Amino acid sequence: MLLQVKDLNIEFHDHARPETVVHHFNLDMEEGEIVGIVGESGSGKSMSALAIAGLLSRKDITKTGNILFENIDVLNASRVEIRAIQGNDIAMIFQEPMTSLNPLKKIGWQVEESLRIHTDYDKETRKKMALDALAAVELPDVERVYNSYPHNLSGGMRQRVMIASAFINNPKLLIADEPTTALDVTIQAGIVKLLKKLGREKGTAILFISHDLSLVRQLCSRVIVMQNGYVVEQGMTEEIFTCPKEDYTKRLIAAIPQVPKTEV
Repeated sequence: MLLQVKDLNIEFHDHARPETVVHHFNLDMEEGEIVGIVGESGSGKSMSALAIAGLLSRKDITKTGNILFENIDVLNASRVEIRAIQGNDIAMIFQEPMTSLNPLKKIGWQVEESLRIHTDYDKETRKKMALDALAAVELPDVERVYNSYPHNLSGGMRQRVMIASAFINNPKLLIADEPTTALDVTIQAGIVKLLKKLGREKGTAILFISHDLSLVRQLCSRVIVMQNGYVVEQGMTEEIFTCPKEDYTKRLIAAIPQVPKTEV
């Protein structure tokens, strides 16, 4: 088992009263599996994903349970252990690449960042790997992209750069948190197709966080539905779409345009 999340609870202490934002969350993922977590804003899906990535370290948060990534307990591991995993074995893509990309650094330098942190490759090797990664995400003229700044690229191109950065070290788990929200529908479909292709080719497990059930249906084999911090339903994606059991899931499905699933 690649990932096991057992009875995860997340509680904030930044208000007069403590507020639990994730209740008794459980998740198992095998190598190469693609799982979606869906729900409205505030459902707890992104908080769960950030905890799995080891990115919830604020002092006003209490986390209980276990997050076992290859038998390393992410919730209780030291910062040294977490840093060794982040960007190497676990990579993450966020909603808006402009908040993740440094506007003052060229794309090539940023794509190579995890190589500088986690490997001892020389400059020439890093550049070749970065160009190969940019080509793998189907960006045109990769030498130009490599030498560009983020503002020189479109939103869809920037998101492909973030995917290249995430995959460059061949992570075992990729967490994609609303990676297509800021993009138009056509580009969204291209990003989903790319994620599925790279996951299949590299054997990377993908945890895909979204409020868009139609994208989840295209990408994921299994889906978890969250509401108010709780898992309200989970199962194989097609079963959830064709025979949802919970009223909340039925409302989510009814609220989106009914688009047939396409192979990507």
